[in-house]
Amino acid sequence: MAGAAPRVRYMAGFRCPLGGLAASKPRVLCHEAEVFLSTGRELVYVYDQEGGLLTAAFRFPDQVRHLELLAPRRLLYALCARRGLYCLSPDRPGRSRSTSQDDGDSEDSDQPCPVIPVDPDACVLPDAALCAFTVLDSVLVTLVQGPARWKMQLFERPSPGEDARPGGQIGEVELSTYTPPAGVPGKPAAPHFLPVLCCVSPSGSRVPHDLGGSGGFSLEDALFGLLFGADATLLQSPVVLCGLPDGQLCCVILKALVTSSSAPGDPNGLVKILHHLEEPVIFIGALKTEPPAAEAAENLLPDEDVHSDCLVALGHQGRMLAIKASWDESGKLVPELREYHLPGPVLCAACGGGGLVYYSTPSDLFVVDLSRGSTPLSAEQPDEGPGGLPPMLCPASLNICSAVSLSVSPRMQEGGTELLALSAKGRLLTCTLDLESEMPGSARMTAESAGRKIKELLSGIGNISERVSFLKKAVDQRNKALTSLNEAMNVSCALLSSGAGPRPISCTTSTTWSRLQTQDVLMATCVLENRSDFSLDQGWTLCIQVLTSSRALDLDSACSAITYTIPVDRLGPGTRREVTLPLGPGEDGGLDLPVTVSCTLFYSLREVVGGALAPSDSEDPFLDECPSDVLPEQEGVCLPLSRYTVDMLQCLRFPGLAPPHTRAPSPLGPPSDPVATFLESCREPGGQPAGPTSLRAEYLPPSVASIKVSAELLRAALEDGHSGVPLCCATLQWLLAENAAVDVVRARALSSVQGVAPDGADVHLIVREVAMTDICPAGPIQAVEIQMESSSLADMCRAHHAIIGRMQTMVTEQAAQGSSAPDLRVQYLRQIHANHEVLPRTTCHFPSMVLKWRVPQRHQ
Repeated sequence: MAGAAPRVRYMAGFRCPLGGLAASKPRVLCHEAEVFLSTGRELVYVYDQEGGLLTAAFRFPDQVRHLELLAPRRLLYALCARRGLYCLSPDRPGRSRSTSQDDGDSEDSDQPCPVIPVDPDACVLPDAALCAFTVLDSVLVTLVQGPARWKMQLFERPSPGEDARPGGQIGEVELSTYTPPAGVPGKPAAPHFLPVLCCVSPSGSRVPHDLGGSGGFSLEDALFGLLFGADATLLQSPVVLCGLPDGQLCCVILKALVTSSSAPGDPNGLVKILHHLEEPVIFIGALKTEPPAAEAAENLLPDEDVHSDCLVALGHQGRMLAIKASWDESGKLVPELREYHLPGPVLCAACGGGGLVYYSTPSDLFVVDLSRGSTPLSAEQPDEGPGGLPPMLCPASLNICSAVSLSVSPRMQEGGTELLALSAKGRLLTCTLDLESEMPGSARMTAESAGRKIKELLSGIGNISERVSFLKKAVDQRNKALTSLNEAMNVSCALLSSGAGPRPISCTTSTTWSRLQTQDVLMATCVLENRSDFSLDQGWTLCIQVLTSSRALDLDSACSAITYTIPVDRLGPGTRREVTLPLGPGEDGGLDLPVTVSCTLFYSLREVVGGALAPSDSEDPFLDECPSDVLPEQEGVCLPLSRYTVDMLQCLRFPGLAPPHTRAPSPLGPPSDPVATFLESCREPGGQPAGPTSLRAEYLPPSVASIKVSAELLRAALEDGHSGVPLCCATLQWLLAENAAVDVVRARALSSVQGVAPDGADVHLIVREVAMTDICPAGPIQAVEIQMESSSLADMCRAHHAIIGRMQTMVTEQAAQGSSAPDLRVQYLRQIHANHEVLPRTTCHFPSMVLKWRVPQRHQ
């Protein structure tokens, strides 16, 4: 079946609304060489297949919902929305008004054929609630939407030559209840799915059936009697089948309905529910599944009707009901009902010859074979008796998509079928299907071919499942990447918009001394705290850069930097992460101060976006490799958090301030020189040490520097946190505020302290109040002198640099608050500065070392 190759030919095109034609409203009828077509709008077209052109277009006052052609009388019936039922003769356009050339309707103006407005007198049954109808030669059956129930009405049709308007109502019955759709109170809204009506006649009946598809058909006597009972068979009465939007399939015997109007009885006894599909019924049809016997086929006249032996109903979601007469195990004829589940949603369907049912979905047009699926169940019955329905159906694709209306053309070719289809784009197509060689009626699938087919299907299912798994994995990765990018954007906006206020994500740094093995090490602790509403997940990294200045006081020295990267994994709101890293001393035992610790958040775009766009598994056969130009050009985004400087004042240790019972061992100095160790071991007992440090301490006075600061300026800067404390003590506490010993200094109210530098040299800090008499013409100025003494010139300079940095920050803050400087002798200060500039560089020679130093400039 899958090998059937349809030949599709385009016949005509019609205008359609944006988004295509809606299902269940368009209609295609074929009679001889003429095609009657409605797109669900106001126009009904007549197309001549032999001439290949449109011959007429009838314009109705509203949308046309349903069409039927009464072929013997050449009458076209149309159900017009909110109007009622219209009847006209395509051969006598005189019943309509004059031809319209262009009355402003956009649908009319582009038609190459005459557009004939339908006269209001053509409305033979005005009823706004009319939802469906079907026409027989002598009766008209309608279905009306009531407030809560469907109502079937039966009207008498006039004889030929009389007025087309139906006679009086000859029967009425109410069907099952339904839930009306939302609409204006008291005025029912149009249902989304329209009911389906068709007329079924027994094989011996003289009632001609409609050639337009679902209008009517005849069933074999065996199936007709089993479905509708002995009364319908004895009366030779047509039966109206009704498929409702709620899924009910019910029937009404017409002659019983006419009789009940003259002899009232229980109206509910006239309605019989055959089945419930539990989804809207969109098609009811019948077909011949049993091949005719050879003698019967030879005696069959060309114009003689073929009576169907199988009734078919199809639901919108693909549930299909097939009913056929079959033998049971006891050799008795019983109705066989089978439900099949086909791929949906189903837009339209049609029954063809050879037991074939064609149905359309939005993606494809399929055909299924309902021909004889099994031999008779009773061995006593002859082989030509009715067989069973196939246990399962395998739809075959015809590679035609979005057909909204189907009709089987009566111009059947040998071994083939011609379908008329209207696509959702408004195109009328003919599809010639040559199925003789691909699916002969008597062919049966062998066990070997069935096994092979099942293996192919299972293999295809496995491949599709694997592909779905890979694609789902790729979609999940990209969704995760988009979520991460959204979080990164929110975090970036929160940090960049915080300004000078508290930052939602911060990183604070503190230092402390710790002993590792036999050496004291200065450790930095960085605390990353998330006070925002966002999470830091995949792609975020905390970068900590430690910038040291080798020989910081040497202007020609180079700087070195070490960067630590710490992945941030699931740092949610209100959580914190602590990182500890060493700052020094290095392998040479020295600690290059000052040290700058910079903390930055880095978001890796290539890790997040590149991992989602590029295939994560090289063996994935379904994901194409991402082009290189799609990946982000930048590596990522940097968001600075903090910058912290570690100087000499923070690194000083004060062993003498600790209580005796808790006093720690003296800080270890740098690793000893092997030569000095040898000389120390060789010296005589009681002799003086021979090392460079001892020589410097014995023969050179300590290096001294002092800084004098206005006492008034210090009082203004320190009054908030040091009220009631002497100014000298408050100044020393302010200088050592970031040192671990500040609590002891504050408790003892010290104004001078002696500490140990990282290299083991002593550093003495002395704070005292002095009076400066030469710099202000108004008289002496009270000042605070901060004096630094150290046996190491380098350590003294580092302490001087640290104090100057704090003074500069304090002066800047006080200037911003409006503090003014006293009236100073500026020329005298300039002369002092010039004298410092001309001081020569001094080189001091020692037996084992050379010291080269520059006198630091004094900042006032």
